[in-house]
Amino acid sequence: MINGLRTIAAKSSRSSAALRSLSTAAARATSSHRIVAGATNPASVTVQSQEQNFQPQYRWFSDETKKEEAAAAETATEEPPKEEEPAAAAAAAEESPEQKLQAEVKELKDQLLRSLAEQENTRNIARKDVDSARNFAIKSFAKSLLEVSDNLNRALESVDESELETNTHLSSLYQGIQMTNDGLIKAFQSNGVTKFCEEPGDGFDPETMNALMEYPDESREPGTVGQVIKSGFMLNNRVLRPAEVGVVKKP
Repeated sequence: MINGLRTIAAKSSRSSAALRSLSTAAARATSSHRIVAGATNPASVTVQSQEQNFQPQYRWFSDETKKEEAAAAETATEEPPKEEEPAAAAAAAEESPEQKLQAEVKELKDQLLRSLAEQENTRNIARKDVDSARNFAIKSFAKSLLEVSDNLNRALESVDESELETNTHLSSLYQGIQMTNDGLIKAFQSNGVTKFCEEPGDGFDPETMNALMEYPDESREPGTVGQVIKSGFMLNNRVLRPAEVGVVKKP
C-alpha cells in the first residue's frame, strides 16, 4: 500500500511538471506572435507607445512649488489691462456728420483768415514800394542840382556888400542870383530835399558829415564843426549828400 501511494505521488509530480512545461511554451508562443504582429503592423506598436506615453503622471507638491504658483498668480494679477480692440477704437474715433462739418468750417475759416492776412501784407508791401519809389524817384535828379546850388552860394559869398551900395548893376545881379538860389531851395523843399549844416558851431555827426580836416581853434569847442566847406542835403530824412566840414580838435 505504501508503495502504491509513492507511485501515485510520483505520477502527480510528473503531471505538474508537464503542465508547467506546457504553460511556458504557450507563453513563449504568445510573445513571439506579438513581436511578429508588431513588425508587420507598425500602427499597433504606435498605439501601444502612445498608450504608454499618455499614462497618468503624478506630481509631488512641495513648499517651493507652492511659492512658484503664488508668484505666478501675483504676476497674472499685476498685468496691465489689455488695449481696446481695434474695432472698438475705430468706432470711438468715428465722428458724427455734424462734427465733421464743424471741423470743415473751422478749417475754411482758418484758410480765409490766412488768405486775408497775406493779402493785407501784400498791400502793405506794395504801398511801401510805391511810397519809396515816389519819395526817392528824384534822387538822381536832385543830386545833380546840388552843385548848381553850391555855385550860386559861392557867387553870393564872393560879392562885397560895400560895393552893392555904389554899383547898381552889381546890386541887380546879386539880387537876381539870390532869387534864383531861393527858388531852387523852395523847389528842393517841396520835393522833400532839405539843407542842413549851413553854419559852423554844430556838433560833428559822423553819420551825416564827412570830416575833411581837423585843426585847433581856441574860440570853439573841440569836436564841433569849425568850417563848412559844403552843406549837406537830406531827401525825406535820408542822406542825399553828407556835409563836408572841418572839425575842431583839442589844441
